[in-house]
Amino acid sequence: MKKEWAPYLLSILRIVVAFLYVQVGSAKWFAFPGAIMPGGGTAAVGSLPWFAGVIEVVGGTLLFLGLFTRPVAFILSGEMAFAYFIGHAGHGFWPVLNLGAPAIFYCFTFLYFSAVGAGPWSLDALLARRRGAVPVL
Repeated sequence: MKKEWAPYLLSILRIVVAFLYVQVGSAKWFAFPGAIMPGGGTAAVGSLPWFAGVIEVVGGTLLFLGLFTRPVAFILSGEMAFAYFIGHAGHGFWPVLNLGAPAIFYCFTFLYFSAVGAGPWSLDALLARRRGAVPVL
C-alpha cells in the first residue's frame, strides 16, 4: 500500500474504534443497543459503571468526530487501563481467560491515538486548516 494512504487509514481506524467504543458506554448508560449490566437494565446513577459509561459515550463521541483527539484518547486509555486492573486482572493472568483482552486493546489503541492524533478526516484537522496551521497528523 502506498505511504500516502497511511493518514487516511489512521482516520478510518479512529472512526471504527470510536464507533465500537461508544456502544460499550451506551449499553451501560442507556441499555442501547442492548443491556449488558448484570441483571439487565442500565448502570445505577453514580456507580463506577455509570461513570465509565459517561466517559465512554462522551469520550468515544469526541474521538469519533476527531475533536480534542490527543487529550481525549489519553483519558480513554487511562480509563481502559483502570478498567483492566479493577475488573479483569484479579481474575487471572491471561487476558483471554479473564476477559480483559478488549480493555487492553482499547487502552493501547487510545494511547496510540494520543501520540499520533486523529488523522486528516477529523475536526481537529479541519480546525487546524481554518487557523492556517499545519495539522499534526
